[in-house]
Amino acid sequence: MIAPNKTSTPTTRCAIYTRKSTEEGLDQEFNSLDAQRAASESFIQSQREEGWVINAERYDDGGFSGGNMDRPAFKRLIEDIEAGKIDCVVVYKVDRLSRSLLDFSRVMETFDKYGVSFVSVTQQFNTTHSMGRLTLNILLSFAQFEREIIGERIRDKIAANCRRGQWTGGYPILGYDVDRTERTPKLIINAQEAARVRQIFTLYLELKSLTAVCDELHRLGWKNKSWMTKKGDVKGGREFDAGSLHALLRHPLYIGRIKHKNETYAGRHEAIVDAAIFDRVQTQLRANNNNRGNRLPSKSGGLLKGLLRCPQCNMAMVHNVNRRGSRSYRYYTCCGALKRGRKSCQHPNLPAAEIEAAVVQQIHCISRDDGLRAEIVRQSEEAVRLQRKEFDTQHQQLTRQLTRDHAEVQRLSTSESINSITTLRLAELHERVERSERQLRTVKARLNEIDEGRLDASEIAAAMGNFDRVWTALTIREQAELLQLLIARVEFDQTDCTIAISFHASGIKTLEELQTEPEAID
Repeated sequence: MIAPNKTSTPTTRCAIYTRKSTEEGLDQEFNSLDAQRAASESFIQSQREEGWVINAERYDDGGFSGGNMDRPAFKRLIEDIEAGKIDCVVVYKVDRLSRSLLDFSRVMETFDKYGVSFVSVTQQFNTTHSMGRLTLNILLSFAQFEREIIGERIRDKIAANCRRGQWTGGYPILGYDVDRTERTPKLIINAQEAARVRQIFTLYLELKSLTAVCDELHRLGWKNKSWMTKKGDVKGGREFDAGSLHALLRHPLYIGRIKHKNETYAGRHEAIVDAAIFDRVQTQLRANNNNRGNRLPSKSGGLLKGLLRCPQCNMAMVHNVNRRGSRSYRYYTCCGALKRGRKSCQHPNLPAAEIEAAVVQQIHCISRDDGLRAEIVRQSEEAVRLQRKEFDTQHQQLTRQLTRDHAEVQRLSTSESINSITTLRLAELHERVERSERQLRTVKARLNEIDEGRLDASEIAAAMGNFDRVWTALTIREQAELLQLLIARVEFDQTDCTIAISFHASGIKTLEELQTEPEAID
């Protein structure tokens, strides 16, 4: 007797996708992602007679919003779908995949293109049926509506709290600590930091320069606010720069105000800075802002504006003009001497015309002087070495980390006893490997950029070949722009009357490219 042929049920490879918006609770042995996966696995097991099998690859996004598709595990899921490794995507709820109707419609187009169906465990529908598609669109519309309502509610609550003068959170600032003993956190004054804040405001009114104040703060060893997170990590504590100092001087919290968008409201916290001093600082900041960025010369000259540095205190030397009758005298003065007096810096004033002519003459000589070209090459190599140092260290650390992680993934994957803890550990390792590989690609790209900045003597000679003719054809303003392109800084040593010029490698390369375009110099 011949047995009848049995047609085998086609296999449906099911990928389980899980997501959680925050990282809270993910460190638990059995977290929300595990719960979603367990429910999805049970559903797939119930369909095993239909040929449904679980894809061993985990697609877990912990701490990622459903409002966009910029999620690592989701991207891997799409890549595997495009590679033909998946027949069905199973989720616990629709909004785990996406909360955006527009994003979800794009995802469904991809699913349809590759013949992949979509199943929601708790909402009991399958997109291979027309009714399932209709139900899906309705549910997703409500999910997006709920998300928008939640966002509006949060924004309204923040605005209402600001109007009541309540601090709405964020990073603490210098001068205040956060009191979390009550239900609503509030700002309390840190007496030691508050005294420093008042001194910083006073310093700015005296020196009238963000750079000068930063230099003084560096000398005093004062740094930005340092605090500890709930996890015990120390944040902040960085040295002041012009940006962070500007933000501090502009912050309305110091006069007891809470800012929300373009409005400020009376706060519930105590002020640190007197309102009159704060207003004077704002006036000075606006005045400086009007002059900021004007590094090019005026009709009175100043070719080295922003380039000439004082070798004694490492501050800029500013261009000044004195007029006596019908005659004008131009010179460069150390900014530190102007702001804090000659006791702070003994470097003499430099006659502007002479120092500018000497710098231009030295640039003229580069195309003919092997020693000068060799010095520029040495500067370029030193700059490359210093820039590569940090990225080389990062490259080594990331490579070692990836080697260890790949070894542990191999060990766990080939282990005979794989349980839920092992599976969770493998998922964490895969995420870390992907993160490390992205960082490694960024580091490699940066190293390539740094290497491209190297100069050789032939490039310098080509760049400076027609410098004389180019220079004489330019206006004063255009000459200053060219110097800004080529030069990083200029220092004059009064002990031996020598000039040290540091060049921008990128500027020399740009000038070399211009030399190959005749219309650029004709």
